[in-house]
Amino acid sequence: MRKRYYYLIRVQFLGFRYSGWQKQPGQRTIEGMLHKTLKFILPQQKFKILGAGRTDAKVSALDAAFQLIVEETPISNITDFINLFNNNLPSDIKVLIVKYIDKDFNIIKDSKSKEYRYFFSFGEKNHPFCAPYMANILDDLDIDIMIKAAALYTGTHNFKAYTAKPGENKQLTRTITSCEIIENTEINASFFPKRSYILRICGKGFMRYQVRMIMGALVQLGRGLLSIHEIESSLLEDTEIKISYVAPGSGLVLHQLEFE
Repeated sequence: MRKRYYYLIRVQFLGFRYSGWQKQPGQRTIEGMLHKTLKFILPQQKFKILGAGRTDAKVSALDAAFQLIVEETPISNITDFINLFNNNLPSDIKVLIVKYIDKDFNIIKDSKSKEYRYFFSFGEKNHPFCAPYMANILDDLDIDIMIKAAALYTGTHNFKAYTAKPGENKQLTRTITSCEIIENTEINASFFPKRSYILRICGKGFMRYQVRMIMGALVQLGRGLLSIHEIESSLLEDTEIKISYVAPGSGLVLHQLEFE
């Protein structure tokens, strides 16, 4: 049996140019770019990548992770490997940390907490340079009622109204440890609007589109197309409400990922 070596790699990326994390034929993806680069810097060496989860098209990450399994020959010098990896990756992907892990580590099951942040502005069209970093809602929004409603998502709820295909998710009941809308003081640039906001949400795990659909429901509330009562009802197991608006991917950032 071939000897295998296991590594946990922390990575950042700006997702605006990519069709999500997962490798797809004919598409530029984060996993595909990582795999292509590893193939170049680890020539004639067998390896495998396992991601901590899938991000959608245009979604970014400040703290993503993947598991690298290398056969036969271990990485001899971690610092040199990080430098070589980064020198050959495009400028919108950066490796932060590489560390040895036990072979029993499960990058999916051992996830302890994920924090997402959704950056958005509203009311006026943004400078085009904002597009990779925040969603731009052109309608006026009632931000006060959105701030009030965001707190309703904290706790354990049935989120079947917040997934595109409920049948694909066996576990529709999820626990959100915190959910709030705050004013954006984290990222800034000369071309940013004077005021922008962040939906900050944290939990053990999320279904596909769940965070973007929570943001979508809050935007519909801010537009006056949903009520607070409908937001509350959407979190019940027997709800008939279906959230139809999925907020754009470009505002979403995986902010922090913790493991057991």
